[in-house]
Amino acid sequence: MPDSRQNVSSAEIIARDAHHNSGLWSPRQAFVRGDGCRIYDADGNAFLDLMAGIAVASLGHAHPALTDAICEQAGRLLVCPQNLANDTRAEFLEALFALAPAPLNRAFLCSSGSEANEGALKWARAATGRATFVATKRGFSGRTLGVLPLTWTEAYREPFEPLGHQARFVGYGDVAELDAAVDGDVAAVVLEPVQGEGGIHPADIEFVREARRITRERGALLVFDEIQSGAGRTGRFLAHEHFGVEADVVTMAKGLGGGVPIGAVLMTDEVAAAMPKGGHGTTFGGNPLSAAAGRVVLQELRGGLLDHVRTVGEHLRARLDALAAEEPRIREVRGLGLMLGVELKEKAAPVLAALEARGVLAINAGATVIRFVPPLVISEAEADEAVEALRGALADTAEARGEG
Repeated sequence: MPDSRQNVSSAEIIARDAHHNSGLWSPRQAFVRGDGCRIYDADGNAFLDLMAGIAVASLGHAHPALTDAICEQAGRLLVCPQNLANDTRAEFLEALFALAPAPLNRAFLCSSGSEANEGALKWARAATGRATFVATKRGFSGRTLGVLPLTWTEAYREPFEPLGHQARFVGYGDVAELDAAVDGDVAAVVLEPVQGEGGIHPADIEFVREARRITRERGALLVFDEIQSGAGRTGRFLAHEHFGVEADVVTMAKGLGGGVPIGAVLMTDEVAAAMPKGGHGTTFGGNPLSAAAGRVVLQELRGGLLDHVRTVGEHLRARLDALAAEEPRIREVRGLGLMLGVELKEKAAPVLAALEARGVLAINAGATVIRFVPPLVISEAEADEAVEALRGALADTAEARGEG
């Protein structure tokens, strides 16, 4: 049967989408297929994808092993709630904890990052009997009402106040503020090892280690939000492994399923036991389809992909650093692995548009930061292509302003 979607233009798809969507966004493109690190719009234009669905397509687009696993599982069993055991889910969990560091040993599976973070807050309250949380300035924990109190950006929070949880914000890296904020009312300190939406800022090692000491001393949990930085994104399975500390709880999503929605709350045995039987649940979490996809991602990470991320990440960082040394409009390059940010001394939006015009998709992380979170399978040649496109985009925007 012929595909009825053939010969439908991007403009037509965008118009049809706009007729019924929520109106929160105004898409400029309509993408219809992908292959590796390339994504194609309905008009046949190819783009190098440095966005990866915002750090989601960890194995790139149409990865053969991922595609085969999804198809096989779809033809066998799609639905099996977590109060019933499932073979694919059991294999996924075994693979997950073959990579996750001790003392993490339990997981609650869900469907998104916000849902994982809400679960972490609930377990922290159950484990400590406390209801106040400490988060960081520039931090982002999600936009649902349960985690919105921990998201720093006021524009996200203020329209929906009053919010349910009490949160105290401290400077990201400010040990004195953290020390003052954590008292007997605090259930957990929630940290991103690398701030994503807040500008691609890796944490200071002393700050992370002091957070571990302070929380242990005062009976609070240490929760690492690894929604964006986990699943190999930084060259380690979990980004907090770079800092040599143990977590009580870690939240994951995004790249863990390679594009299939999945979330996870990883926790210690002690934290898991604090939730009463039947005290939490979800309909779609841990479904066999997402577990099959996640299992492939984990297999690839164990099979050498983590080494690849470190190698290509170092290569891309070195190329970006070299560009920054010769381009005065770049303030700083920072990040870990394949989670990199280029901070400009101006708004990023015009440069992102110029990148898109040159066939490269990227996304911002704040007003002035260009965020590179490509598929983890990106090659050094594709990384070089991205840097040259950025060089050209900077030149294009300078010329447009009459600076060339």
